[in-house]
Amino acid sequence: MQKFAAKIHKLGINPCVDVPGEIVSALLDEAKKRSAPVQVKGTLNGVIVEANVVKYSGNWRLYLNTQIRKDAGIEVGDTAHITLVNDPAPRMPPTPQALKAALAEDKRAKDAWRLQPSSRRKEILAYLNSLKTQEALIRNIKKVIKYLLDKNTKDLEYLVRQEKRY
Repeated sequence: MQKFAAKIHKLGINPCVDVPGEIVSALLDEAKKRSAPVQVKGTLNGVIVEANVVKYSGNWRLYLNTQIRKDAGIEVGDTAHITLVNDPAPRMPPTPQALKAALAEDKRAKDAWRLQPSSRRKEILAYLNSLKTQEALIRNIKKVIKYLLDKNTKDLEYLVRQEKRY
């Protein structure tokens, strides 16, 4: 487990802390990675957190959303006491059974789904899991499959963002 203290600052509009290089090196070693984001879990002033350590604008950072800061009782300008460890556990939302069935019926759609970035799959799955009725789920799965087959991912992103608003 890696421990450090850092002052919370804003980068643009995003509160974060800079993660020291030796901490990042240890986390990368634990993750058996050389670069890219490192999925971590740990504590922020004693409150459990799950996040990613990412490299942005030349430094490694841990972004701290509003809820995490509220739970920890800290804000921008405060010093945070942080412990981190690599977290290899998958964080993908569950795949609805109806989507699994639809993908199993169409190899092209299944292949296109696999080629989507994990962030996009995660966003789509979170959206599908938020739907209240089976009818809405089936209707939106058909839209997802259509866009996967058309390879029109911009329309797919637009669909998810528009549907989230209602």
